[in-house]
Amino acid sequence: MLNLKFDERGLIPAICQDAESGEILMMAWMNTESLRLTQESSEAHFWSRSRGELWHKGATSGNFLRVRQILVDCDADTLLLKVDATGPACHTGAASCFFRKLDDHS
Repeated sequence: MLNLKFDERGLIPAICQDAESGEILMMAWMNTESLRLTQESSEAHFWSRSRGELWHKGATSGNFLRVRQILVDCDADTLLLKVDATGPACHTGAASCFFRKLDDHS
Protein backbone atom coordinates (compact mmCIF):
# COMPACT_ATOMS: atom_id res chain seq x y z
CA MET A 1 0.00 0.00 0.00
CA LEU A 2 1.15 3.52 -0.70
CA ASN A 3 2.44 5.57 2.21
CA LEU A 4 -0.78 7.51 2.84
CA LYS A 5 -0.68 10.79 4.74
CA PHE A 6 -3.26 10.69 7.52
CA ASP A 7 -3.84 13.87 9.52
CA GLU A 8 -2.98 14.33 13.21
CA ARG A 9 -6.25 12.57 14.14
CA GLY A 10 -5.34 9.55 12.00
CA LEU A 11 -7.90 10.49 9.32
CA ILE A 12 -7.82 10.98 5.57
CA PRO A 13 -10.60 12.54 3.43
CA ALA A 14 -12.40 10.14 1.08
CA ILE A 15 -14.37 11.55 -1.83
CA CYS A 16 -17.00 9.18 -3.24
CA GLN A 17 -17.70 9.43 -6.95
CA ASP A 18 -20.29 7.55 -9.00
CA ALA A 19 -18.23 5.16 -11.11
CA GLU A 20 -20.53 5.51 -14.14
CA SER A 21 -21.66 9.14 -14.22
CA GLY A 22 -18.65 10.78 -12.53
CA GLU A 23 -20.96 12.69 -10.15
CA ILE A 24 -19.42 13.45 -6.76
CA LEU A 25 -21.72 11.85 -4.19
CA MET A 26 -20.21 12.63 -0.81
CA MET A 27 -17.08 13.15 1.24
CA ALA A 28 -16.33 11.40 4.50
CA TRP A 29 -13.31 10.54 6.64
CA MET A 30 -11.44 7.24 6.81
CA ASN A 31 -8.94 5.87 9.28
CA THR A 32 -6.76 2.81 8.75
CA GLU A 33 -9.45 0.46 10.09
CA SER A 34 -12.25 1.83 7.89
CA LEU A 35 -9.93 1.70 4.87
CA ARG A 36 -9.04 -1.92 5.65
CA LEU A 37 -12.72 -2.86 6.03
CA THR A 38 -13.54 -1.10 2.77
CA GLN A 39 -10.81 -2.95 0.91
CA GLU A 40 -11.83 -6.31 2.39
CA SER A 41 -15.59 -5.96 1.81
CA SER A 42 -15.75 -3.68 -1.28
CA GLU A 43 -18.35 -1.64 0.64
CA ALA A 44 -17.55 1.83 1.96
CA HIS A 45 -16.71 2.16 5.66
CA PHE A 46 -15.83 5.48 7.26
CA TRP A 47 -14.90 7.02 10.58
CA SER A 48 -17.64 9.15 12.13
CA ARG A 49 -16.01 12.13 13.82
CA SER A 50 -19.24 13.12 15.57
CA ARG A 51 -19.94 9.65 16.98
CA GLY A 52 -16.31 8.58 17.35
CA GLU A 53 -16.91 5.18 15.76
CA LEU A 54 -16.67 3.20 12.55
CA TRP A 55 -19.55 3.68 10.16
CA HIS A 56 -20.57 1.19 7.46
CA LYS A 57 -22.32 3.32 4.83
CA GLY A 58 -25.79 1.87 4.27
CA ALA A 59 -25.92 -0.34 7.37
CA THR A 60 -28.85 1.70 8.71
CA SER A 61 -30.32 3.27 5.56
CA GLY A 62 -29.78 0.43 3.09
CA ASN A 63 -28.04 2.93 0.78
CA PHE A 64 -24.71 1.15 0.37
CA LEU A 65 -21.72 2.30 -1.64
CA ARG A 66 -20.10 -0.62 -3.47
CA VAL A 67 -16.47 0.29 -4.10
CA ARG A 68 -15.04 -0.51 -7.52
CA GLN A 69 -11.71 1.26 -7.14
CA ILE A 70 -9.78 3.44 -4.71
CA LEU A 71 -7.48 6.09 -6.13
CA VAL A 72 -4.94 8.19 -4.24
CA ASP A 73 -4.17 11.80 -5.12
CA CYS A 74 -0.67 12.98 -6.02
CA ASP A 75 0.12 14.07 -2.44
CA ALA A 76 -1.23 10.80 -0.95
CA ASP A 77 -3.45 12.79 1.43
CA THR A 78 -6.87 12.29 -0.19
CA LEU A 79 -8.70 9.21 -1.46
CA LEU A 80 -11.17 8.95 -4.33
CA LEU A 81 -13.57 6.03 -4.12
CA LYS A 82 -15.22 5.07 -7.43
CA VAL A 83 -18.52 3.58 -6.31
CA ASP A 84 -21.87 2.16 -7.32
CA ALA A 85 -24.58 3.57 -5.04
CA THR A 86 -27.60 1.42 -4.16
CA GLY A 87 -29.60 4.51 -3.18
CA PRO A 88 -29.15 8.17 -2.25
CA ALA A 89 -25.71 8.95 -0.85
CA CYS A 90 -26.89 11.89 1.27
CA HIS A 91 -28.68 11.47 4.60
CA THR A 92 -31.22 14.08 3.34
CA GLY A 93 -32.37 11.67 0.63
CA ALA A 94 -30.60 13.57 -2.15
CA ALA A 95 -28.56 11.51 -4.59
CA SER A 96 -25.48 13.62 -3.77
CA CYS A 97 -24.51 15.61 -0.70
CA PHE A 98 -23.48 18.44 -3.05
CA PHE A 99 -26.82 19.94 -4.06
CA ARG A 100 -26.65 23.46 -2.55
CA LYS A 101 -24.85 26.49 -3.93
CA LEU A 102 -22.71 28.48 -1.52
CA ASP A 103 -24.78 31.62 -2.16
CA ASP A 104 -28.12 29.78 -1.87
CA HIS A 105 -30.08 31.44 0.95
CA SER A 106 -33.00 29.02 0.92
